[in-house]
Amino acid sequence: MTTTQRDCFGVLDKVFPMEKRGLREIVEGCFECRDRKACLKAALATKQGLEFRSDLLLRVPANGIIGRLRRWSDKKELHRRMRQAQGKME
Repeated sequence: MTTTQRDCFGVLDKVFPMEKRGLREIVEGCFECRDRKACLKAALATKQGLEFRSDLLLRVPANGIIGRLRRWSDKKELHRRMRQAQGKME
């Protein structure tokens, strides 16, 4: 039996769209989807998803030197992934 993915699979703006107030919201129909976890993981692995995750890092307070180092390390890893994703697209 083959499974087919929906057109929205892994598309950040379709599975986690921006609402009018500038916040992302979960689409109600996604809760019943059996592929919701893989779909959201795929959406967050795209260039747009990585940029979203990078923006989230800036919102989290970096308390102390360890917090700043952790945020710097996480941000560096996300930028590395963005460069890899961009290289695959070219």
